[in-house]
Amino acid sequence: MRITQSVRNLTPYVPGEQPKDAHVVKLNTNENPYLPSPKCATVLRKFDLDRLRRYPDPVFTSLRARIADIWNTTPDRVFVGNGSDEILTLAARAFVEDDEAIGSLSPSYSLYMTLAAIRNVGYTPTPLKDDFSWNGRIVTRNPRTALFLLTNPNAPTGTFSPIDKVARAARPFKGVMLVDEAYADFANGNAMPLATATDNRNVIVMRTLSKSFSLAGLRVGYCVGPADLIEALYKVKDSYNADAVAQAVALAALNDLPWMRANVAKVRKTRARVAKALARRGWDVPVSESNFLFARPAHKPAKEIFEALRDEHVYVRYFPGPRTGDRLRITIGTDEQMDVFLAAVARLDR
Repeated sequence: MRITQSVRNLTPYVPGEQPKDAHVVKLNTNENPYLPSPKCATVLRKFDLDRLRRYPDPVFTSLRARIADIWNTTPDRVFVGNGSDEILTLAARAFVEDDEAIGSLSPSYSLYMTLAAIRNVGYTPTPLKDDFSWNGRIVTRNPRTALFLLTNPNAPTGTFSPIDKVARAARPFKGVMLVDEAYADFANGNAMPLATATDNRNVIVMRTLSKSFSLAGLRVGYCVGPADLIEALYKVKDSYNADAVAQAVALAALNDLPWMRANVAKVRKTRARVAKALARRGWDVPVSESNFLFARPAHKPAKEIFEALRDEHVYVRYFPGPRTGDRLRITIGTDEQMDVFLAAVARLDR
């Protein structure tokens, strides 16, 4: 069996651990700790099994119409994917020639580098400053960066780049800028107005239902952008990339925005409380606009705290490396879960 050289050399993306123990305090994969809208349960309860006999709508007519309505745009500017990760894969396929490159901030979502390796194209990082802020410039070099993936708020840092800075960076950029707004509902701003603007030529804004809508298990994401770029994504997608159940449940969630916003408000309140508690212990905690904190312990190495927390069945995320290895990424859970985490930190980091 022949495996391509690029795949043989590939360092795969490693998702966060999914422990089976129900008693674990799971703060490692940025899932929402609260249930999705009850309207989702109603759809599942009443779902017509006859619909499973037939293929799903390949162009997500109802879902796209609802998304277009939310953002005051038209359905031809909306694409729906099997999670936002599929959209990233399709963007790498549709917008990058074999002699070009994919770029992103660094540190950022590690899948971006993996996507470049899978495509066997160059990867060009744009380093963040010491405080994890972005100077608003995109590093371009040979091979030319044709697709720039901007997570905002950024992961794993949680830091937010103002939208005017994003706009200034996108304007002269000759490629496609895809703004990955997986965490935007937890932030104080978003770039969707750039995507829906009539003069927009190169900005796509992507959302997921995994975080703020509490639907990580559903695998639905979407993006909004210029009609020609959206059409290109439809050209390269799988025939039926979002199943009938997923489309129906996603539509129910998008029809209950107040439920999502109430959950987001709870997460934001808890985020502020935990950030203050860690700062009082001497941890370095950059301001986060996401549903997690990226914090440096005060007295012991991050890896040591990570392992000790795991021994106590409290799971957080640790990313080795020169820019990330001194910190932990801590998903914001319920107040009760965060109290368990803070109590464990009080015992372990002293």
